[in-house]
Amino acid sequence: MATATSKPRSTMPAISPDGNLSRYLEQIRAFPMLEPKQEYMLAKAWKEKGDVESAHQLVTSHLRLVAKIAMGYRGYGLPVADLISEGNLGMMHAVKKFEPEKGFRLATYAMWWIKAAIQEYILRSWSLVKIGTTAGQKKLFFNLRRIKGQIQAIDEGDLKPEQVTHIADELNVTEAEVMSMNQRMAGNDRSLNVPLSRDGEGTGEWQDWLEDDTVDQETSFAEHEEYSARANLMMDAMKGLNEREQRILQARRLAEPPLTLEDLAGEFNVSRERIRQIEVRAFEKLQKAVRDKANELKLLPTQDVAEPALLG
Repeated sequence: MATATSKPRSTMPAISPDGNLSRYLEQIRAFPMLEPKQEYMLAKAWKEKGDVESAHQLVTSHLRLVAKIAMGYRGYGLPVADLISEGNLGMMHAVKKFEPEKGFRLATYAMWWIKAAIQEYILRSWSLVKIGTTAGQKKLFFNLRRIKGQIQAIDEGDLKPEQVTHIADELNVTEAEVMSMNQRMAGNDRSLNVPLSRDGEGTGEWQDWLEDDTVDQETSFAEHEEYSARANLMMDAMKGLNEREQRILQARRLAEPPLTLEDLAGEFNVSRERIRQIEVRAFEKLQKAVRDKANELKLLPTQDVAEPALLG
């Protein structure tokens, strides 16, 4: 790409071959966060003049955000260094596509690309998805652990029938898909005491990289921006549903705790299956409306790589 500056470009930090994550994290902390005006001017310089140094600053100032997001995917048993590397590629792509005139901060936009890049890498790497997965299986793959944690079923091996039913209803998949995915993922759990270094000479273990509960400023801001953008998109999309669809979707997806199919069947004097059909149809309409608007605003990656859930 053409560059409009003669300034030498700084070196992009990379994880060393020995997988020393501590050294890498120390390196990326040296890059300062950008003020909104700084970020805007750098993004304009890159967009309008192809200033590679400006793009480099935009990427490096968000490397801590990439590392933070990547740590959230370490439960899939893949090297954290690889997850971070893939996330960095997503960050670079976000900078390439970012349009500062839209009024959003780069972190808000980049989070979608970072997550998409990491999730795509996980899907390519896990043997269980290489045989070909449906959208429902992808949803299960990325949400099963979370829901099992919510119902305290992480360490119970095979799921109980009522747990299978709960998860199937929550994700709109079949009970057979839930049981199959649970069995396929169970064999990939790894001990937190496994050394980070493959040759065993390293001093760190996986448990040393458990996520810090305290939220850093950059991630907190980005998550708040992302939540606000998604919430606004969803509320606008809800207006396209009729009253019954809105009621069922809110009761099933937004209420805490959600109403059961049986509760809503009694309310509307129809069968449980009819309620389920309305819910599925309403969710598909809502999801399409949100995606269409998000793509119009260029808030989402154009590739639906890992189908990040907008609800639930």
